[in-house]
Amino acid sequence: MEGFKNTLIVAIATTIISIVLGTLLAIGLARYQKSSGLEAVALTPAIFPDLALAIGLLALFTSLHLTLGLHSVIISHALFCMAFVTAIVRGRLSQIDSSLEEAAQDLGDTPVGTFFRITLPSIKPAIIAGGLLAFTLSLDEFVIAFFTDGPSTPTLPIVIYSMVRFGVSPEINALATVVLLISALIVTIAQRNVKVQDQI
Repeated sequence: MEGFKNTLIVAIATTIISIVLGTLLAIGLARYQKSSGLEAVALTPAIFPDLALAIGLLALFTSLHLTLGLHSVIISHALFCMAFVTAIVRGRLSQIDSSLEEAAQDLGDTPVGTFFRITLPSIKPAIIAGGLLAFTLSLDEFVIAFFTDGPSTPTLPIVIYSMVRFGVSPEINALATVVLLISALIVTIAQRNVKVQDQI
């Protein structure tokens, strides 16, 4: 239960950070700084091998003399998941006619008002889908958490791994089933949300 609580804390914090930073980055790439090189750098964590990313983050935290714990796992997972949110929101923005935003500003709306009245409602399905994906990825992620977590705050995947080393017990099967069902449920909700919003 301690591992499950830690996992929920990490997943929720990761989701919030990923949604905010990923959405802002996607808007910046789509509307203000259209650079294929910058976009490739922004999406690199999503395609970079987990092991290499985990070792790199561990080296970074060590060089900064940052104590490992849930905060380091949240930072690591946010960096990893933010790339997925950026990719999803960026894809949605490419389907939206930017002339709608220009028309709103021509009619006297401020950039902030245009964002909340035009842009945000248009990309809301992508934000929700990206957030649910980030939550699922953080919930299941093992390699990055294993390298960047402290010994006193294990997440659920680390707890399951430590139990598996002594043999597969019914408790492990039950835990794996629960995690699988939660992940499948979240993915299903995200998919249905996107379909409903597309129909609207």
